[in-house]
Amino acid sequence: MRYFIEIAYNGKNYFGWQRQPEQISVQQVLEETLSTLLRKEIKLTGAGRTDAGVHAKQLFTHFDFKEIDNKEELLFRMNSFLPKDISVKNIFKVKEDAHARFDAVEREYEYVISLGKDPFSEEFAYQINHKPNVDLMNKAAKMLLNHKNFQCFSRSKTDVKTYNCTIVKAHWKAKNNRLIFTIAADRFLRNMVRAIVGTLLDVGYGKTSLEDFKAILDSKSREEAGASAPAHGLYLTRVVYPQTFFEK
Repeated sequence: MRYFIEIAYNGKNYFGWQRQPEQISVQQVLEETLSTLLRKEIKLTGAGRTDAGVHAKQLFTHFDFKEIDNKEELLFRMNSFLPKDISVKNIFKVKEDAHARFDAVEREYEYVISLGKDPFSEEFAYQINHKPNVDLMNKAAKMLLNHKNFQCFSRSKTDVKTYNCTIVKAHWKAKNNRLIFTIAADRFLRNMVRAIVGTLLDVGYGKTSLEDFKAILDSKSREEAGASAPAHGLYLTRVVYPQTFFEK
């Protein structure tokens, strides 16, 4: 039988979601915990990967196992065994062919910027001292909605079949001495959101004009775009599946 797990984690101490040969990852910790509790080697498939240091408020992963008699008890035991920076929020039984990655129809990220020094958000927001022009950044962000190929924001030498993504939401909002960038799409390339944020900040600081931003999009060259924003300000906030996906 196939099960989905909904998780959240603080990515500070991990080299991303996906297993790494010599580095600790969220996937490794979860697989080892489940394998111990279920007394069988468990392999997880995630809805996507997050880079080293990136956080997740919601991520789904699936695994196969025989009938689990008490999902609530397993949920409790998992959270008891897992470190404090990883939380399991729910366990769902799904259809046998359900897939955490391929069945997801939308993913949403937030990037959090703190305006000024804040000791309480140092590890969870990118701290800057001067406020950029948010109106200009939103004008540039709106261009993303009418574009398809995002190779200019992709990590170099990434093995993908296409650089096309459909972005359905991209905007900045100022709130309580913070700037929050929200972006949603059917898929994202590696490092894409952080590269977009870094380039939009260049727009906000007047280093890159709106015309330059349009030229960057058309260039398909990572070298033309701005530097990537730091990982610790980025959160995967939502993974969306078809409405009836969890009905079984």
